[in-house]
Amino acid sequence: MADVVRLSSLRFSSSLTTSSSSRHALCPPQKLHKRSDSSANCSSGGGAGGVAGLGFVPRKRFASLKAHATVTETNQPKWWERNAGPNMVDIHSTQEFLSALSQAGDRLVIVEFYGTWCASCKALFPKLCRTAQEHPEILFLKVNFDENKPMCKSLSVKVLPYFHFYRGADGQLESFSCSLAKFQKIRDAIQMHNTERCSIGPPKGVGDLVLEAASPWKDKSAGATST
Repeated sequence: MADVVRLSSLRFSSSLTTSSSSRHALCPPQKLHKRSDSSANCSSGGGAGGVAGLGFVPRKRFASLKAHATVTETNQPKWWERNAGPNMVDIHSTQEFLSALSQAGDRLVIVEFYGTWCASCKALFPKLCRTAQEHPEILFLKVNFDENKPMCKSLSVKVLPYFHFYRGADGQLESFSCSLAKFQKIRDAIQMHNTERCSIGPPKGVGDLVLEAASPWKDKSAGATST
């Protein structure tokens, strides 16, 4: 009889232990949630496959987002390729430069000589764009130093950024170097030269550049001398 009671007690104790273990397996203590295996067992997917799936999808998604961001950034124009509007024009040759000055008439023309590698040029450029938007009556010409070295040398451009001011028959009004900290120089020059006026005669030349490009008598003389 004692053996039967002892055996029943063992069975009852075993069932309690099994039930308790089952409850712990289904709902582990809070401190066990820090372990990766416990979290995996409590996930809705269950098993290691669910964890692997959850880990794989975000990595793929992040890679896609990173690739999309890289493509978007690549498609954006460089800082020197951005223009404020129709009154800001890129110059790629001496002939384009001379034609732009000739067609400007009595408009004030501001020429910026810059370098794509020039940190001061990059810092100043956004403010120059805002100034161009504030003065649609002024023509802004952008000259890339590296693309137009012979022309820049003829115009004595030795430091960047550098600015020339031109207007109709008055020709070149002034030239100076300028940085972001001294941008007021440009504003002062605009206030001085951007006034109502009527020029008499064609626009003046730009030193040797105009003489070489627009003086037929000089070309004939040179040809005669060479013969």
